[in-house]
Amino acid sequence: MPEIRRKFDPEFRDGPVRIVRETGRPIARIARELGVNSGTLGNWVARGQAERDGGGGGLSADDAAELKRLRGEVAELRMERDVLIGSVGRRTGARGGRLVMC
Repeated sequence: MPEIRRKFDPEFRDGPVRIVRETGRPIARIARELGVNSGTLGNWVARGQAERDGGGGGLSADDAAELKRLRGEVAELRMERDVLIGSVGRRTGARGGRLVMC
């Protein structure tokens, strides 16, 4: 029988996270008392901590998307550079397709 995935509204999630933060009680115990998976509660606590710390050193969704875009752009530019260097090297007879800048 497949496991049923339960959804919890934000108001419910805030309660256990606050209990963990304010009492210092173990996540596993609070999760057991509330009938929530301890991994799920741990994720909620970590997310709450990251939000309070201003992202916890992680990237916002916008920053992560921009980073992904820029990494793709860098990869594309490197390929274009390598193709251009290779074609210049073949025309000049340079070995290994390397262009030496003076």
